[in-house]
Amino acid sequence: MITFYHAPWSRSSGILWLLEELGVPYEIEKVDIRAPGGAPEDYRAIQPNKKVPAIAHDGVVVTERAAICTYLCDAFPKAGLAPAIGDAMRAPYLTWLVYADAVFDPVLAAKAHGHELMGGGYSYGSFSEMVANLERTLSSRPYIAGDRFTAADTQIGGGINYGIRVLKVLPEKPVFQAYFERLAARPAFQRYSQKDFELAREAGMAG
Repeated sequence: MITFYHAPWSRSSGILWLLEELGVPYEIEKVDIRAPGGAPEDYRAIQPNKKVPAIAHDGVVVTERAAICTYLCDAFPKAGLAPAIGDAMRAPYLTWLVYADAVFDPVLAAKAHGHELMGGGYSYGSFSEMVANLERTLSSRPYIAGDRFTAADTQIGGGINYGIRVLKVLPEKPVFQAYFERLAARPAFQRYSQKDFELAREAGMAG
């Protein structure tokens, strides 16, 4: 059994989607990251910065989305969500998993707070560079790492959806819309969306 530390409508939602894609048993441990002072102090034993997501599996704790995706897809290879070593898609798959954490997320958060951060002293570059990279990549192939769906799509696709529909800072480019429509048609996406909505409603975040 996988224990999944989660807060609805947050950075951990993409991992909830991934778990549904994997089709493996898991239990959700709700973490109230929106409470005054953030998550409970004892949660630092799981995640040192009191952030989500995190998982525990067979006594092993894994944090950070890229690491969680890599770990879970390698632990449950039958789902076919990670290109194997030697597959030409392995490199772009790993690249985009890390890009979601190292570039996409911090740049999107900066933009949402009114900052257009340029290269200079920032390791993750600018919002315009990130948008151009996404548009260029998704104009050349149907999924973020190549011609088939991978775990990287749960992170980038979920981020695009959040950036357009929730934060409302990512431009509604046709290529982004077409990409998201392909993802939203997946049964696992629909299951995860419903679960996350129900969790958000329980937390008083949705009507």
